[in-house]
Amino acid sequence: MPKDAYVYIANVWAFGTSLISICVIGNFIGWLTMKKRTLILLGFILTKFILQYTLISPDYDLQRDEYLHLDMANHLAWGYISVPPVTSWIAYIIKLLGNGFFWVKFFPALFGALTIFIVWKTIEELKGNLFALILGPLAVLVSVILRINILFQPNSLDIFFWTLTYFTIVKYINTTNSKWLYATALTIGFGILSKYNIIFLLLGLVLAVLFTEHRKIFLNKNFYISIAIAFIIVLPNIIWQYQNNFPTLHQLQDLLKTQLVNMDRFNFVKEQLIYFLSSAVIIIASFIAFFAYQPFKKYRLFFWTYIITISLFICLKAKSYYAIGLYPVLIAFGSVYLENIFAIGWKKKLRPVVIVWVLGLAIPFILVAFPMQSPMQIQKNSQRYKNLGLLRWEDGKDHNLPQDFADMIGWSDLAKKVDTTFSKLTDKTHTLVLCDNYGQAGAINYYSKFKNINSVSFNADYINWILLDKEIKNIILVKEASDDDSTREKEKPFFDTVLLVGKNNNSFSREQGTKIFLLQGARTDINKIIAKEIEEHKNYR
Repeated sequence: MPKDAYVYIANVWAFGTSLISICVIGNFIGWLTMKKRTLILLGFILTKFILQYTLISPDYDLQRDEYLHLDMANHLAWGYISVPPVTSWIAYIIKLLGNGFFWVKFFPALFGALTIFIVWKTIEELKGNLFALILGPLAVLVSVILRINILFQPNSLDIFFWTLTYFTIVKYINTTNSKWLYATALTIGFGILSKYNIIFLLLGLVLAVLFTEHRKIFLNKNFYISIAIAFIIVLPNIIWQYQNNFPTLHQLQDLLKTQLVNMDRFNFVKEQLIYFLSSAVIIIASFIAFFAYQPFKKYRLFFWTYIITISLFICLKAKSYYAIGLYPVLIAFGSVYLENIFAIGWKKKLRPVVIVWVLGLAIPFILVAFPMQSPMQIQKNSQRYKNLGLLRWEDGKDHNLPQDFADMIGWSDLAKKVDTTFSKLTDKTHTLVLCDNYGQAGAINYYSKFKNINSVSFNADYINWILLDKEIKNIILVKEASDDDSTREKEKPFFDTVLLVGKNNNSFSREQGTKIFLLQGARTDINKIIAKEIEEHKNYR
C-alpha cells in the first residue's frame, strides 16, 4: 500500500476516534456533574489540538502566507503592508521556540481552542445546560473554522476576537456593568491590531444598535471612554500607516482590482452555507430565537448585526471567509434555544439526533476540505472538490487542487535548489537572493540552512526589508514561470554570466514553472538599480 494511503487511513482513524470520544462523553449526559463539565470542555480542547495536527498529510509544506508571517519575526514593527502587527509578535514567539512545524501549527490551533472556550462561556452566560454545552462547541469544532486553524494566518485570531467581542457584549447586556464596555474596547483594539477585518464587525454593530433599545448606550459616557481606549491601542499602527503613506489602503485597492473583482456574490452566499452546513439548523434556530424566545429578545441586536454585516460583505464582493467570525456566537444562541425546545417529553429524545446530524453532515466536508490526501489522490477524486467550489482560485478559475493546497507544495524543494546554488558561490557576502513573490522569499528564508541568506522580493512587505548596505556582485534570481530567453536577454547587459540553474516541475504546485537563475559578475552598480526599483514600486503603490 502506498505511503500516502497509510497517512490518509491514519488521519481518518484519528478523526473518527476523536469524534467517537465526543459521542461517548455525550452518553453520560444524565449523570455528569458540574465538575465533569470541565472534563467535557477539556475533551473538546484536546480533540481540537489532535485534529489540527492529524488533518495535514506530510506531503505538504507550510502555506505561502505562513512563510511571510513567520519572517515578520525578523522585522518587528508597528505595522506591515499585508497585516497589522500582532501576527509578528506571535511569529517572534514561534521563533524563540525554534520555528518548528509543531509551534507554527500550535498557535492557530490555540486560537481555535480559545474560540470554542468562548462559545462555551457564552452558552453558560445564556443559561445553557449540558446539551447546549455539547452541541455548541461540537458545531464550532467541526465547522470551517477547523480548516482555518490549520494555517498560521491572522484569520484564526480574527475569528477568536470576533467571538470574544460578541461575548463581552452579551455580558454587558446582562449586567450593564461598564467594565464589559472596557473589555469590548480592549478586544476590538487588539482585534484591529490582528486583522483589519474586525472593522466590519464594528460597522455592523454600531448600525445594528440603532434598531434596538440598546441605542441608549450613545448617552453613556463610558461608551466614549471605551472608544478612546480602543483608539489608543490602535494608535501606534495608525502612526505607522501615516509614516509609510498608508500602504494597507494601497494594498486594498490592488485587492479590489486583482482578486475581489473575481468574487461572485452568489458564491459568497453559497459558501456561507457550505462552511456551516452541519450547524445550519442551529444558526437558523438562533434567528428564530431572537424573535420567538422571550429570554433572547434583548439580544436581538445580534440578529441585526448579522444582517447588516453580511450585507456589507455581499455588497463589497468580499471573500467568503471574511464573514466566518459572525457565526460562533449565533451557534451559542441556537444551541441554547434548541436545548429549550427539546427539554421535555418525547422531544428530549431528539437531542442525540441533533448531535448525530451535526456530525453526519460535517464528516463528508472534512474529508475534502483538508490536505489529508496526497495531491495525486485529490486529482483522482477532483469532481467532488469541484462540486463544492474548492478548486476555484482567486483568479476565478478552477484548477487541479484547492488553492491553499497548491500553495503548500514545492517550497522546501525550491529552498534546497537555491541552497545548492548558494553553497557553490565563493562570494556569498555580496550575493543577493531576489524573488518574484513573498512566498518564494519567505520559504527560502525558512528552509535554508544558511541563516544569513536573507532572500527578498519587491513583493509585499519584503520591499521594506531589502538591505543595500553591501555591494551586490551576484544575484540568485527566482522567477515565476517565464521565458528563459527573455530573462537572459534582460539580464545579460548587467552581468558577465546568466545561467538557468533550477526549475520547479511539480505540476501540483502553484509555483509550477518557477525558475532559478544565477547572475554572476555585476558589470554595473546593481545596488543603485535595485534602489531605483524599490522607489518605483513604492511610488506605484
